[in-house]
Amino acid sequence: MENIDRRENDDNINRNLSFPKSRRLLVPAEFKRVYHSGVHCNNRTLVLNVCTNDLGHNRLGLSISKQVGNAVVRNRWKRRIREAFRCRQQHHLGGFDIVVRSRKGAACDSHAIDTSLNQLIPQAIQQLSSHRNNS
Repeated sequence: MENIDRRENDDNINRNLSFPKSRRLLVPAEFKRVYHSGVHCNNRTLVLNVCTNDLGHNRLGLSISKQVGNAVVRNRWKRRIREAFRCRQQHHLGGFDIVVRSRKGAACDSHAIDTSLNQLIPQAIQQLSSHRNNS
């Protein structure tokens, strides 16, 4: 009985942390808007470009270059970034479009990706708000 309750609770948690297409940047024009009207910050693992949106929730776009590796490696990066973002999406302020790129030569380590996102997203949001206040 306890295992059934735990499984139902885990299913409810996973449903709350879903990551539908409405939470993703898919159109090239959306990526261009983020690159041209937003701010960027980086560390040894990731580069983030962030700008505001009027949706009230964050959207994620991924741009993984062929310089990172073959299709298997690029897809591994995408899966790990999406999962790190999905698991932490409730901890970040909403209303931003975020494009994430991997750094050339960086290791595709889940812990490093999670740590980088958790450091860079608040940093970029703070940069964006100070940039808006100065303009």
